[in-house]
Amino acid sequence: MFTKILIANRGEIAVRIIGTCKRMGVGTVAVYSEPDFRSLHVVQADEAVLLGGARPAESYLNQTKILQIARDSGCQAIHPGYGFLSENAAFADAAAKAGLAFVGPPGPVIAMLGDKIAAKQLAAAAGVPTVPGHIKALVSYEDAAEVAAEVGYPILLKPAAGGGGKGMRTVYRPEDLASALKMCQQETRKAFGDDAIFIERYIEAPRHIEIQVMADSHGHVIYLGERECSIQRRYQKIIEESPSMALDEPTRAKMGQMACALAQRSGYINAGTVEFIFDKDGQFYFLEMNTRLQVEHPVTEMVTGLDLVELQLRVADGEPLPLKQEHIELNGWAIEARVCAEDTDRGFVPSVGLITRYAEPRGSRIRVDSGVDAGSTVHVFYDPMLAKVITWGKDREQARLKMVRALNGYHIEGIKTNVDFANQVITHPAFISGQLSTNFIAEHLTEQTKRVAPPEKNIHFMAIAATLIHHLRDNLIQNSLLPMRARVGRTSAPRIPPAYIAKSDGFIFAIAIERQIRENEWRVQVNDVRYEVITPPMEYYRRRLKLVINDQPHHFRLRYSGNFIETAFCGNIQTFEIYTPKEWQLAQFMPKPVPKATDNLLRCPMPGLIVEIKTQPGVRVFKGQELLTIESMKMETSVASPVDGEVAEIGVAPGDAVDTGTVLLSFK
Repeated sequence: MFTKILIANRGEIAVRIIGTCKRMGVGTVAVYSEPDFRSLHVVQADEAVLLGGARPAESYLNQTKILQIARDSGCQAIHPGYGFLSENAAFADAAAKAGLAFVGPPGPVIAMLGDKIAAKQLAAAAGVPTVPGHIKALVSYEDAAEVAAEVGYPILLKPAAGGGGKGMRTVYRPEDLASALKMCQQETRKAFGDDAIFIERYIEAPRHIEIQVMADSHGHVIYLGERECSIQRRYQKIIEESPSMALDEPTRAKMGQMACALAQRSGYINAGTVEFIFDKDGQFYFLEMNTRLQVEHPVTEMVTGLDLVELQLRVADGEPLPLKQEHIELNGWAIEARVCAEDTDRGFVPSVGLITRYAEPRGSRIRVDSGVDAGSTVHVFYDPMLAKVITWGKDREQARLKMVRALNGYHIEGIKTNVDFANQVITHPAFISGQLSTNFIAEHLTEQTKRVAPPEKNIHFMAIAATLIHHLRDNLIQNSLLPMRARVGRTSAPRIPPAYIAKSDGFIFAIAIERQIRENEWRVQVNDVRYEVITPPMEYYRRRLKLVINDQPHHFRLRYSGNFIETAFCGNIQTFEIYTPKEWQLAQFMPKPVPKATDNLLRCPMPGLIVEIKTQPGVRVFKGQELLTIESMKMETSVASPVDGEVAEIGVAPGDAVDTGTVLLSFK
């Protein structure tokens, strides 16, 4: 086995690889960009070497420097993780030429399967059904328009050179084709150094199911079950699980055998994933083959008991696979949620900054693969994914309930994350019943779709958590101000349970709380419903709170400002105002806030870099017209005009770094 490897990546996957290497006794060398000098993967590796500046081209995509560092530090192999250089055939070839083992398939195989057009042709030759479409690279807009008309709308524009959702667009109307094609080419050129685009028919509401394969250099290929990855936004997966509710054993075996056949036909070595889409009629079609470890590989590890990174290293070192297909057994169910730095209330725009508080969920069969900690800085230059939460259960419902509790207890402050949005998915009735498709979010969890109201008991639980915390803090403050003799004095007056009014949006609850015999046991009445509650033994404010309500444990995350307490639970966030009955009477006479008048400025919705300005002063624009393009976290986003009007001044230029709220332009 190798004695030392270089990890050509960052974040949670670099930390994940380091963990396996430590267990195997393999030394690790981390590489990092200037902003990443305090990152977890830098701290945890045995050695760390600076690559260069913040931009990926100056650091994590600098092939020459990475190979030089590997040679100078005495490494025998390079693990590319995923993203960056993981599917770069030239890098794999250069590593082999430098005498370094590449932990992945050979360069020619990456080139063949990484070219989505060539991969589709190979799949068709291997007898694997493929999505109808035109599998030749487009040469112009006119070519694209002709092909789209032939295939039929809606169509899917896809980059030939890469995956992960970069450079993909669904086009429903011919008039949208030109702008979509241009943005696809720009994104794929930046992500993969190639702007070749091809067209497939867009299959409405499919499931996305992938097969994990592992192949050694001795001709053996096995598949390790499937993963359901249908919960996506902009082709980026959010929730993954293994196995899939959609597959029976014969279908699973058929898809697995086809995946292995494709891998063998291509001369594949190491870990890879064959992706399929599964339509409403149960037909499946080859989508692509990812020639690397996948983000969602932990769910496969949880149900098979295997360490895929260890298998990768052993295969890369020339060892044969230690097990055969008949040895693979799927045990239980696993679910993964990706935790990303994004503001879900503002259209999932990226969120950057310093993580001021950080606490991961813990518990049996709860796993967190994270690349951040308190004090970590999230930058605009890299992918928004911070961590992954993985839970295992003996069945799907047990794994799901563990995930709900884990996300309830995942506390990150300083930046916005999608933790509560992921919990909304996990707790949605359609997810619970297994009614999944790649349209899940559009159908159930957008501003335009009617979201399912949380159960009344959940709102009660949140009101209890907020009110108890307010009560305990209020008592602590009052007791700290009382003279000592007043604290020990006795009174014969009857003891009246404290009463509060908790208000949140349209909810108003009358809450009475009464301490029981033991200090941390309470009887709480919400309107006319009684609950028995056990609080933590220490009476102080907690941002992560565990309450036992009617003998069931529940986790809450809280933030407070005066008598305003924001409470997050099961994907729902409510801000409660807590009043005594006397304060509540006074509050009815307080003046209502006056809405702030809108101005004539277009402000930046997210941090990023200005890529293109599509208008100029004096031009008349209409509401919804694209005015600028911003690049943030490896994705390009158009900024549209919020009004019909005339552009007065433009305050930015291409290449400018902008923050949320920066004035981009003004209207007359």
